Amino acid sequence: MNLLSSVAWGQQAITVQGKIYDNLSSLPGVSVTVKGTTVQTISNYDGSYTIKTTTKDTLVFSMMGYAKREIAILGRNTINVSMSEEATSLQEVKINAGYYSVKEKERTGSIARITSKDIEKQPVTNVLATMQGQMAGVSVTQSTGVSGGGFDIQIRGQNSLRANGNAPLYVIDGVPYSSEAIGGGITATVMPALTSPLNNLNPSDIESLEVLKDADATAIYGSRGANGVVLITTKKGKKGKTTFSTSINSGLGKVTRFMDMMKTPQYLQMRAEAYVNDGITPYPSDAYDINGTWDQNRYTDWQKTLLGGTNEITNIQAALSGGTAQTQFLVSGNFGKETTVFPGEFGYKKGNLHTNLNHESDNKKFRINFTAGYTIQDNNQPSTDLTPEAWSIAPNAPALYDENGNLNWENGTFNNPLRNLEGKSLANTKDLVANMLLSYKLLQNLELKSSFGYTDLYHTESSTFPSTIYNPAYGLGSEYSVLFANNTSRNSWIIEPQLHWNKEFGKARVEALIGTTFQQQNNVQLVQQASGFMSNSLIYNLAAASNISVFTDEATVYKYQAFFGRVNLNWDKRYIINITGRRDGSSRFGPGKQFANFGAIGAAWIFSNEAFINENLSFLSFGKLRASYGTTGNDQIGNYQFLNTYSTSGNNYQGTIGLHPTRLYNPDFGWEMNKKFEVALETGFLNDRITLTSAWYNNRSSNQLVGIPLPGTTGFPSIQANLDAAVVNKGWEFTLRTVNFQKENFSWTTSLNFTTTKNKLLSFPGLETSTYANQLVIGQPLNIKKVYHFTGVDPQTGIYQFEDVNNDGIITATEDKKTVKDLNPEFYGGLQNQLKYKQWQLDFLFQFVKQENYNTAATLALPGTMSNQSTIVGNHWQNPGDSAPYQQYSSGANGAAVDAFYKYISSDAVITDASFIRLKNIALSYEVPKKWMKNVQCKVSLQGQNVLTFTSYKGGDPEFTALGFLPPLRIITSGIQVSF
Repeated sequence: MNLLSSVAWGQQAITVQGKIYDNLSSLPGVSVTVKGTTVQTISNYDGSYTIKTTTKDTLVFSMMGYAKREIAILGRNTINVSMSEEATSLQEVKINAGYYSVKEKERTGSIARITSKDIEKQPVTNVLATMQGQMAGVSVTQSTGVSGGGFDIQIRGQNSLRANGNAPLYVIDGVPYSSEAIGGGITATVMPALTSPLNNLNPSDIESLEVLKDADATAIYGSRGANGVVLITTKKGKKGKTTFSTSINSGLGKVTRFMDMMKTPQYLQMRAEAYVNDGITPYPSDAYDINGTWDQNRYTDWQKTLLGGTNEITNIQAALSGGTAQTQFLVSGNFGKETTVFPGEFGYKKGNLHTNLNHESDNKKFRINFTAGYTIQDNNQPSTDLTPEAWSIAPNAPALYDENGNLNWENGTFNNPLRNLEGKSLANTKDLVANMLLSYKLLQNLELKSSFGYTDLYHTESSTFPSTIYNPAYGLGSEYSVLFANNTSRNSWIIEPQLHWNKEFGKARVEALIGTTFQQQNNVQLVQQASGFMSNSLIYNLAAASNISVFTDEATVYKYQAFFGRVNLNWDKRYIINITGRRDGSSRFGPGKQFANFGAIGAAWIFSNEAFINENLSFLSFGKLRASYGTTGNDQIGNYQFLNTYSTSGNNYQGTIGLHPTRLYNPDFGWEMNKKFEVALETGFLNDRITLTSAWYNNRSSNQLVGIPLPGTTGFPSIQANLDAAVVNKGWEFTLRTVNFQKENFSWTTSLNFTTTKNKLLSFPGLETSTYANQLVIGQPLNIKKVYHFTGVDPQTGIYQFEDVNNDGIITATEDKKTVKDLNPEFYGGLQNQLKYKQWQLDFLFQFVKQENYNTAATLALPGTMSNQSTIVGNHWQNPGDSAPYQQYSSGANGAAVDAFYKYISSDAVITDASFIRLKNIALSYEVPKKWMKNVQCKVSLQGQNVLTFTSYKGGDPEFTALGFLPPLRIITSGIQVSF
């Protein structure tokens, strides 16, 4: 039957129009067909459609990833349709595997994925934050709550002995983006770690994010995939009428948890008892808190005063997109700003421009895709984090300001914490990432492609410590002011020609690709320290400084070349073999060592396509067994490590600045090797309403690039070389997704991921004589601490006691620090739920981690000194015979108590359970019904990040690993999104 025959039978011809959406947003690209005919149309970018049919026909709405819907027309001219995601169709979704794409059900490698729908629910500025708790095998930890800070990411554990050798490869729209920090260290003093390069990305611009984990998925990237690959795909233009969309989000951020600190009466009691224990009377003249100099009835909660401010957040996004079937475009812009929880006028601003243009020729042979993003960041923070002082200042310390509104120094007795706000940490970054992909179909099944990428980054950073941060009683002028400055520029280009071929031979389908990579990266960095300024108003002028030291002044070039290929054989949609290989060349190795070969093989058996399975296991809708094995490498050692290198001494001798050697020549070291093995089972039940993936992996890293210790007579502590040390990472990953309820107006889905991993140092020849002797233990993980074993408080003396391992009667670090504490998570994961009811949608994610970490005692001073304490030390020893977890108080005059305290904070007593369950993210959204706002889509939302934390941890934030720095913030935002 067709439309003409319908009319011939006396039915009335009409035009039906409407909009298609998924309860939250419009759905472009939905196929609308008159049932039983060839009459068809496709929904536009805004989800609208128009089709000619008859009054008694039925329309069929279909789209990959969504349940098909059939709706009888019944004489209506307008039919709006809500479509729901279908679990079964998720296996058909194509995912990005780097140089190729593959259907979810046919992939042989381990690839985790989140999309823009997952990202847009989280009020964050760094895309790495959106991965927390979302992916099995991917551990992401935030290093600071200060805006513009960094993140630590590990994909299936730590492979390299070098801390800077474990970063994954980031690829943005096909362009490798360096994971090397763009600043930090001595110049970004407010940050506990180096600045994350991915701060330069706008999360709202990202369409999807894939993480490649096993050898089958990463080997095609060769050495760069040793620690996993993070593929970031930005949004592209789509065909349909031109659409403008804009969104505004604003919110507030606060510190998630404060420590329970002593109030004034408890604190003064502690101080008085400490002096009694030490036999000191009267109180010393500098004991201002207790000798009557300061008001002993005064109380200030310094955590709330210094860290309890509100971080105000504003984010504005706008986009224009549309196009024809041949040409599509997208232009978007973003501006965001944040203040700080610290007192003072500080803040972080980021602006971004993103463009995309796609074009296809009339004969559909030639295609071009151009994408570019430009970001500017401006970060203004205090040069010193106030968190340590917020924990330590006496609760009865004086007011911050005097009667005239000036900083109060209380006649030189008070080291006012707001002095730190006189110093500033400034960072400005400009970053461009651009890529153009050209492709031409030489034959129906043969396509020639070439990718051209370019990145350009410029970063300036400074921290100042003017003399005004010191107590005026010291009489220090601008000659004591100090400036740290860092200028970094980095640009790279990459060209990757590729040839793709595919062919079907009966039941067999073969895909193949070959390609080559040419890449170069140029780095220039200048890090300086200046002091002795003529005036504090000239602190940013190096010419005004009397002393200038250059820490780093270098220009380096990294060149990389590779050949890669892939062959995929799919037999009868049941048996799949995937072979990948790459030959890498790196300028970071000497002659004869610059090239290495890497490769992998992956295999999969889709056993649910077997006839005997279909006949006997009807409840099994999908089943796949897959395995992979291969090798990748690692060249993350910096440039010129194999060469004799010299640096300027900075010392003037008879008018000449001399040189001194800084590195010994060793052309013989080569690539670190990483051998990866994985086996996994993927299953779907009840028409894929329940899907479960279980994977076991074993990664072994060897040929470690470390410094081999040398005798002191050589003048060098070590020489860079390959060490026959081996590290193994193995573990289990589970991902479960259930469709609990799915109807037209209501749906509920749940996703759970769980990872347990073990890291172990298998071998390390000469470990005991190396610089790693106090850091590593054979048979133990890499992320460990060697500490004293705490045995309790001596009930007679009230002093901490520790195990004397060698029974020599003396507790020493070399002989008695033998207890090993593992700081790696024992397991981690996330539980996510999504509920939809008509126009309402609620998403919430619980993140959980089982781990040990340093507790409160490791961050505070000796109890009894002029430093506030956690209330937990109130349970302490007071009299002979007492049994208590904490030793007697001391003002610092008891040498035995002081020595025991420093051993205590280097013992297993301060490493305790830091496990937590956190409501990581919650998002509630409502889409205004279309009938209320004709031709306009409107959605309002409320989002929260780090909302609730459930933990027995005694201290600040249990996730946080950088002691003495601002923890992550709890963020609540509201927003509105409009498109028309």
